[in-house]
Parts: sequence; structure tokens; C-alpha cells
Amino acid sequence: MAGSKEIRTKIKSVENTRKITKAMEMVAASKMRKAQDRMRAARPYAEKIRNVAAHLSKANPEYKHPFMITRDKVSNVGVIVVSSDKGLCGGLNTNVLRMSLARMKAWEAEGKGVAVSAIGNKGFGFMGRVGGNVKSHVVGLGDAPHMEKLIGAIKVMLDAYVAGEIDQLFICYTRFINTMKQEPVMEQLLPLSSEQLAEDDTSAKGHWDYIYEPDAKSVLDDLMTRYIESLIYHSVAENMASEQSARMVAMKSASDNAKNVIGELKLVYNKARQAAITKEISEIVGGAAAVSS
Repeated sequence: MAGSKEIRTKIKSVENTRKITKAMEMVAASKMRKAQDRMRAARPYAEKIRNVAAHLSKANPEYKHPFMITRDKVSNVGVIVVSSDKGLCGGLNTNVLRMSLARMKAWEAEGKGVAVSAIGNKGFGFMGRVGGNVKSHVVGLGDAPHMEKLIGAIKVMLDAYVAGEIDQLFICYTRFINTMKQEPVMEQLLPLSSEQLAEDDTSAKGHWDYIYEPDAKSVLDDLMTRYIESLIYHSVAENMASEQSARMVAMKSASDNAKNVIGELKLVYNKARQAAITKEISEIVGGAAAVSS
């Protein structure tokens, strides 16, 4: 059994660790509320631009945007992997990266080339370790997503699709369901189909037509690009809300475990102290008996 001094040192160390995890839990809880508010605030814009895109897909188009043209043969696939910049958030990054890697291996087994865009430091580091073909990346997003930081990495993949370098584009991120549950998902971004847009928009009824000013190409080029950007932005916002929720739960679990460890160490310490006291009393009694005899 360890001595009393070693046990006291362990108790002090675990108590210090518990203070840190408790503080991180409170910080994550505060950031989680802000991230959820930010995610909900982005929904009205995302829904409105989705509605417009859905109506346009049912209109009589004067110009067919490349994002809505399905390729006959899929030879190359692009995937945008959204992860966090920091760890200590449970299995959040592990789950989304495992899903991405499994799909990438499946595509490669089919003979397809895979290009990756990594959003978040954890995903960028992981893709570098597994030898992924990283075309673009962005790290250091902070606590809030900013479109000006994301736009560079996104544009690389969109330009690659328009140029025919990739035939499909997917995004893999962690969807926020509630504080206790987040799930990794992979969704197809490009090409957009009218059925896919119609599923996203439940309010699209009937067929709409438009008069384009200055012309259909200019309007649709800007609109479809904004549509894809809004989807990616919303995915990053969902991932950040999931990250803070997962970190809060992980830190709460760590704090609870530290409390249990402290309790167990205190029991061991008390037993060690009682054993030492009993030993001293036995020695005193034995010595007294020897002297009296």
C-alpha cells in the first residue's frame, strides 16, 4: 500500500484536475448556448435561399447551371470534412473522421479519385496522416464561423467541380440534435437535383417562372454559389454547436470521475493512516510489555 504522503499528493493532483475540468465544463456550457443561438439565427437565411433555389429548379430555365448538371460518369469525388480545431470533446472528431475515411476507402476501391477539403485543425491533421489528397484547408475558425475565412477553401472545391476535376461533392460534419446527442452525417452537395431541392423545400408548390435581370447566367451563377456556401456555413455552425455540447458533456463526465477517484483515494488514505496508528499502538504496547516483564 502506498504511503500517506503519496496518497495525499495524488488527492491534491486529482483535485486540481477536477478544478480545471469543472471550469472547462462551465466555459463550454456558455459557448454552447451562443453556438446554438448562432445556428438558429442562420436558419432563416438558409431556408429562404433554399426556397428560392427550389423554385428556380422547377422554373423553365433559360440557362442550366453546372451545379445542376449530373455527370454521366463519376471518376473523381470531392469531400469537405468539417471538424474542430481543439480536442477534449469526446468522440466527436473520431466519429466524423472515421465515417469520412470509410467512405474514402470505398470510393478508392471503386477506382475513383478522392480530393479533400479540411475545415478544422483535427481533420486537416488526420487527413495529412492518412495520406489524403488535401486540396484546401482552413483552421483557426475560433468560436464562431466567418464566411470570409471559409470562402477560400470552399471556392477551391467549387471551381474544381465546375472545371470537371471532380464529378461529385460531399460534406461530412456532425449534426446537432440536442445537448446529449450529436451524429456524424455525410450529405451530397453537388450536383443539385430538382428532387433534392424539392425535398429541402416543403413550401414549393406548383411551377414558378422568372424574368432575369440582367440575364439568367449572372443571376443563377451568384444564387447557386450562395446556396452552396450557405449550406456549408450552416454545416460548420452545426458542427460548432455539436463541439461545445460534446465538450461540456465530456468535461462533466471527467469532473464526476475525478470526484469518484478522490473519494476512493480518501478511503485508501484513511485505511493507510489507521494502519499506521494501529502499528504504532502495537509497538508501544509491545514495548511496555517487554519493559514490565
